[in-house]
Amino acid sequence: MRKTLIALAFAASLPALALAMPQGGPCNPPMHGEQRGHGMQLFKELDLSAEQREQMSTLMRERKGDPREITRKYLEKLPKADQEALKKELETARLEHEKAVRAILTPEQQKTFDARKAEMDKRRAEREEFQAWKAEKEQQAQ
Repeated sequence: MRKTLIALAFAASLPALALAMPQGGPCNPPMHGEQRGHGMQLFKELDLSAEQREQMSTLMRERKGDPREITRKYLEKLPKADQEALKKELETARLEHEKAVRAILTPEQQKTFDARKAEMDKRRAEREEFQAWKAEKEQQAQ
């Protein structure tokens, strides 16, 4: 009888515990760069106004699927000419997006944006160099 009563009390408390849990499950903050994407770090230091954040958010949502759609369009055709067209179209879309982002920013924010972008590009290049070096070492080891 006692075990049944404890089990019943425990079962009755479960819905209350579930309602008390924060929205979205257990409180585990996203890791660095997770959830928001690495590009959002670029805007962190710009001190955007509420209107700019809204415009940036809208712009990011509109752009989100563009590269995937362009890539999907060309994936079925993989001759060299199509690969070059894919690269060109992706680069054009990226440049147009960057131009739209810069149009939202003030001149001071643009300077910060450019500095952070250059920093990110430098780190990306270093990472690519390291990956190439690592692959070369692994190939030599075999």
